Amino acid sequence: MINVSFSSPSPKTSKPIYIIGAGGIVNEAHLPAYKLAGFTVAGIYDINVEKAKATADKHGISKVFSSLQEMIAHASSDTVYDVALPGSALVEVLEQLPHGAAVLMQKPMGNDLAEAKRILAITREKKMIAAVNFQLRYAPFINAARDMIVQGLIGELVDIEVNENVYTPWHKWDFLFSLPRVEILYHSIHFVDVIRSFMGNPTSVYAKTIKHPLMNELASVRSNIILDYGDRIRANILTNHTHQFGLHNQQSYIMFEGTRGAIKIRMGLLMAYPEGVPDVFEYVLLEEGSEPVWKTLEIDGKWFPHAFIGSMAQVILAAEGTIQQPCNSVEDCIYTMACVEAAYTSSEKGGTPLEKI
Repeated sequence: MINVSFSSPSPKTSKPIYIIGAGGIVNEAHLPAYKLAGFTVAGIYDINVEKAKATADKHGISKVFSSLQEMIAHASSDTVYDVALPGSALVEVLEQLPHGAAVLMQKPMGNDLAEAKRILAITREKKMIAAVNFQLRYAPFINAARDMIVQGLIGELVDIEVNENVYTPWHKWDFLFSLPRVEILYHSIHFVDVIRSFMGNPTSVYAKTIKHPLMNELASVRSNIILDYGDRIRANILTNHTHQFGLHNQQSYIMFEGTRGAIKIRMGLLMAYPEGVPDVFEYVLLEEGSEPVWKTLEIDGKWFPHAFIGSMAQVILAAEGTIQQPCNSVEDCIYTMACVEAAYTSSEKGGTPLEKI
């Protein structure tokens, strides 16, 4: 059996976390993850005070603030702010947070690249330790795949494919229905970011993102994305959120293929969301003289909530000085936003008309 790590690095110290926002993602993922990790959540604020109080009661948070200004006044210099708000709200909040603050902000990093650049400028100007919660990077199954690849077990990584054919209950997120960008910006962005975390920045992006007649109120619910890494590496993302025909032919996987082996991960969360189905981690390593045999590796932990430990841990590690900056820092994640912008630009421009051939 191979020796693989599933866990993200752990901070040496405990710092008070103040959460801004009390929505579903905070209750379903942030707070359960922080409890598992032993992180200290010292306070919470939401524009809806009753919602904040309900979240505090449910998760044992001692302090509920009535305003962001009250939270900031109460916070100590080593506070970590967890800004769990839509991308459109990030600039306004960041402008109010203290100089030098440690901040983890919910993805996306703004609603477009222009907002992302503004966020980057604010965090630079205020010398913040700032990161974006692209937490799929730290899912236990991604940690395991990364460890296998770093060890060289599958050889040279030459192919990453994400294929998702599911039914997603978009009605759970009301704010999405008024946005001009949905599927790539709020979903496939996770996969773009994960691919970047393995491959670095692509040279270009091809994409098409579209609507569906049964979800016509949403800007897009299906996408094809190709990240161009030259003529030796293939990186594809294919998503369809409108497969309403039961679980039988639904699928949700990420596949890594190398020159000496491959890894296929079923991301069970995305099937029958939010309950999901079990994750499955399979791998195969080529051995001379033997037929390829796929094996299953038991993974300790899931995307929700365990991956959220890793993204917050990066901010705390940087705040305590263990690392120079989070690997999910705004300085890195601006390139995920650039890839997303390139995808939308490609989608709008379209392909080559046949009449020109």
